[in-house]
Amino acid sequence: MWSLETLGRVRLSRYFYMREFLYSEIGNIHGIPNIPEDPDRAIAHGRSLCTQLLDPLEETFGRVAVRSGYRSPTLNRFGNKNKLNCARNDNPIECHIWDRPGSPIAGASIAIPWFTDQYERGRDWRDLAWWIHDHLPYSEQWFFPKLAAFNITWEPVPRRTISSYITPRGKLLAAGMEPVEPPEQRRARYHDFPQLSGLPSPSTLPRWRG
Repeated sequence: MWSLETLGRVRLSRYFYMREFLYSEIGNIHGIPNIPEDPDRAIAHGRSLCTQLLDPLEETFGRVAVRSGYRSPTLNRFGNKNKLNCARNDNPIECHIWDRPGSPIAGASIAIPWFTDQYERGRDWRDLAWWIHDHLPYSEQWFFPKLAAFNITWEPVPRRTISSYITPRGKLLAAGMEPVEPPEQRRARYHDFPQLSGLPSPSTLPRWRG
């Protein structure tokens, strides 16, 4: 039996713990506990999200700020019913319910401060979207005007779609379609981005000597 304290301490990846994804403004304001119905499934899917997508982003760009992570079915249902920007529980691309039976999916709404600073000075959100497309095995990206925050989703078979509420609004890339911008045009957009990188693990770091 999982305790909530034990669940929060589960390390999903090099940089992320489950606790970071359990915080919910909706849950806190309305007194709805955000507890997985199937913690083992939620952990397994969340681990894939973090190791395949969020860790590489943090290693390359610095801190990744999690704005919304896991939502329990009860919490998400309440959010949808009360028009709090939550999709229906039975929506196949609702990415915040990590432990839904028969639907291996996990997503989070995140902001990358390194890019937010540039976006607020006028940089195009598509520069980051195409960098992610060309470097990471995401399933969905969905961008929002505030902070250039975006949903990023892991699925075992990625759909590879990009959408946005930022101008130009709508679907930039549909599932199964080729990007409208060729590789050289996409690379020109993010030519000044840091290269995809991996930091040395603690076991390979030189020992500090005082």
